[in-house]
Amino acid sequence: MTPAVLQWFEALRALFAWPWWLLAIPLPWLLRALVPPARDTGPALVVPYGDALRVVAQAGSQSMRTRGSGAWRWIAWGLLCIATARPQQLGEPIAPPLAGRDMLLALDLSGSMSEVDMTLGGRSVDRLTAAKAVIADFLDRRRGDRVGLVVFGDRAHALTPLTHDLDAVSGQLADSVAGLAGQATAIGDALGLSVKRLLPQPVGQRVVILLTDGVNTAGQLEPAAAARLARDNGVRVHTIAFGGDGAMSLFGVQLPMPGGSDAIDETALRMIATETGGKFFRATDVESLVDIYADLDRIEPIARPGRAVRPTIERYAWPLGAALLVVALGAGWPRRRA
Repeated sequence: MTPAVLQWFEALRALFAWPWWLLAIPLPWLLRALVPPARDTGPALVVPYGDALRVVAQAGSQSMRTRGSGAWRWIAWGLLCIATARPQQLGEPIAPPLAGRDMLLALDLSGSMSEVDMTLGGRSVDRLTAAKAVIADFLDRRRGDRVGLVVFGDRAHALTPLTHDLDAVSGQLADSVAGLAGQATAIGDALGLSVKRLLPQPVGQRVVILLTDGVNTAGQLEPAAAARLARDNGVRVHTIAFGGDGAMSLFGVQLPMPGGSDAIDETALRMIATETGGKFFRATDVESLVDIYADLDRIEPIARPGRAVRPTIERYAWPLGAALLVVALGAGWPRRRA
């Protein structure tokens, strides 16, 4: 087809969903012109007064004929063809919500996360319960972001991939228990798995938030090697050392706990954050952990504007209604005798 024809067809495509139905508009005229009329094979019934009836019928037909009486049929047919072609109109552009960040939450589920040295809502709770409460609140504010969840103990496991379904992430988080992945702490493996999961994402949007209360005691990958792997692949890692000060309150008396702050390898966590361009945080209670996640909101403002779309508005009802109106008027129009 010539460029002019293509341009004309594209213009029709912009106005009609099925523009080829417009080709059916002249179809009755073509059939009338090309198909020969039916031949008169003679009367089916012969009566003595047949000629007289024929004269009366022709006279009645001519007397009831209305000037232009068949025009409304052609107009109705054309309108029906236009309606079948589905005329459309583009609405005003609608900008969807901003698409947010892509981040993985790496959560320690080792046995030490069951230590009861945190206070939440006026009662003593274990570290994992406190961390889950704060992370759940963090997820509630992430609408528009894509978040995944990695948990680790003896080994690292990806519970949820990067997804906009934050309710699913919250559900997996709520079902997690200390010791689920083993009693040890595989920080290096958790970071390595997080890097692997983030590789398909664009560089500059690969973020890991790693929370642990211990020292790397398991796994195949050392934290230093995992940090270099993250750095080489453009993954920014924020580390959170989470745990009490080594004491718990029992009837108002502070008792020493074996898993206190000395059990957290802050040096390794600082190294991971520094190596990857992230930040290191130390949380000794729920309030400080809340402040840390609030800081992470501010330092990870990766927002991509959503692509504006224009909705398609169907307009076939207009020619369809006009065709029905023409049929009604044409059928009920009083015939004038010639």
